[in-house]
Amino acid sequence: MARAQEGDRKAYRTLLEDLAPYIRSIAQRCFKQPSDIEDAVQDVLLTVHMVRHAYDPSRPFGPWFLAIANRRIIDRLRRETRRKAREIELSPQHETFNEHATNLDEALYDEASLNEAIERLPPDQRQAIKMLKLNEMSLKDAAAASGRSIAALKVATHRAVKSLRKMLQAKSE
Repeated sequence: MARAQEGDRKAYRTLLEDLAPYIRSIAQRCFKQPSDIEDAVQDVLLTVHMVRHAYDPSRPFGPWFLAIANRRIIDRLRRETRRKAREIELSPQHETFNEHATNLDEALYDEASLNEAIERLPPDQRQAIKMLKLNEMSLKDAAAASGRSIAALKVATHRAVKSLRKMLQAKSE
């Protein structure tokens, strides 16, 4: 570490490479998941890198390094414990959705009633719905085929969907 502080890159690289297996062995005693172990190793190495200027070469390196490694691993364990304390295991009582299908509109309204409702729409809305929604034409193509502007088609489609929703809800009640 003293040579690394003096600017010896090779010595610094060798130091970090030699420290990694030792840190890994300490972390393996505290963590089960390999990703958690590697995260702890990286955390310790980053901390050593950030505080390397604080190392006093006249004192032993081992205790200085071990203090950093232990503190970093303990901090990680505390974070994990706090996170787990906030989490609760989900049970069926926590379920927020019904058992029914999510696309209720499709389940409630059959094709015949939808076609019937479409036929009761005003002609411009019926045309817009058929071209844009049933035939899946683009706005540009539908505008060219109908001779209406894109904005007019959008408005007609919006109004048609709103009317269809009202008609189908009234029918289901």
